[in-house]
Amino acid sequence: MKLLTGYLLLQTAGLATALHPKLEDFKQKAIDSGVALKALNGIALAKALTKFSGTCTPSKVKYRREWRTISKSDRRKFIAAVKCIMAKPSTLPPGEVPGAKSLYDDIVWAHARRSGLVHNSGTFLLFHRYYLHTYETELSACGWTAGLPYWEWGLDITGPHLSPVFDGSDTSLGGDGEFIPNRPPFSIPWIDPLTPEIIIPPGTGGGCVKTGPFVHHKVRLGPFNMTETFPVEPEDGRGDNERCLIRDLNKGGIERWASFRNSTELILGSGDIFEFHVNAEGDPRWVPTKPMGVHGGGHSSIGGVGGHAADPVISPYDPAFWLTHGQLDRVYWIWQMLDLESRSDVFGTGTWLNIPPSPNVTVEDSIDVLPHQPPRKLKELMSTVAGSPFCFVYV
Repeated sequence: MKLLTGYLLLQTAGLATALHPKLEDFKQKAIDSGVALKALNGIALAKALTKFSGTCTPSKVKYRREWRTISKSDRRKFIAAVKCIMAKPSTLPPGEVPGAKSLYDDIVWAHARRSGLVHNSGTFLLFHRYYLHTYETELSACGWTAGLPYWEWGLDITGPHLSPVFDGSDTSLGGDGEFIPNRPPFSIPWIDPLTPEIIIPPGTGGGCVKTGPFVHHKVRLGPFNMTETFPVEPEDGRGDNERCLIRDLNKGGIERWASFRNSTELILGSGDIFEFHVNAEGDPRWVPTKPMGVHGGGHSSIGGVGGHAADPVISPYDPAFWLTHGQLDRVYWIWQMLDLESRSDVFGTGTWLNIPPSPNVTVEDSIDVLPHQPPRKLKELMSTVAGSPFCFVYV
């Protein structure tokens, strides 16, 4: 049935062959409407369901679904599980991170402590896949045993403030931040003076989230000092700096970098991991005319100007982080599953923009999400249906 559904989607998209789809095979309307991306997901799913191995079986696989395809009652169950994580006490050693009061703070710290090593580096895609798995595991312990939801950016190109993900209802991840007028745009200069500066205009919020289930959610860690080498400083930002969650929903990030077309072109225009990785992250060393990538597009659509989701160190404080990174991993997963055997490699060094200089990462290198998940070799994190640790697909 899954294979038949994928075939029908291919026909709708105007694609003749499912084995080696190319961008030029699709109708332009199919690309811009998301039909092409859905068809590619169908192909990836059909292939993934033939690759179960190890401890991952058809009876155990988790299906990760787009937020609006989940029933409202299940959305409430998911939100309850998130709040459960937020209510659990920190398990970090006393004094290690004084500001960490909850398990949720601990998980944010696991991202913060690695920020200079897992962004614009060879471990970016697989660290975040493992990180999502960490969160999914904790959600399971809190009663959410289904797959982690994702947010399909392209469905909300007219404005994320109109999305069921952010409509402020009890079945959303909360609404926009309080609107703050007359804010200047946010400018992101790159290291290379020849690279165009990124200008992000203000969105529809800018202040504290004012509606929905996470009105009282507190951000505690950070801000961390963004030095020129981008590591998290040993004592910087670890204290308890309690404040509200800030959002600035912004359609510009989707329009420019995270549309259906952006995602589809990334998948079908990338012949190897180098092309996929540098374009997904918008690495200024390799794609100076295409900054941000779909990754940055998703983040800026939530964080806009000044929102916590736009902070590369503590962005997981926004509960929507997990859904936008779920979408990024979905795009990566589709690209991989179209030809998994030749798309199980990594590209890049072990530090942010290779600052400070570091060796190239290989699939034999390991990453961890301590203290929540043990070290794993990168080659163990390539397939999502091989078991130990993953057993999930995207639908």
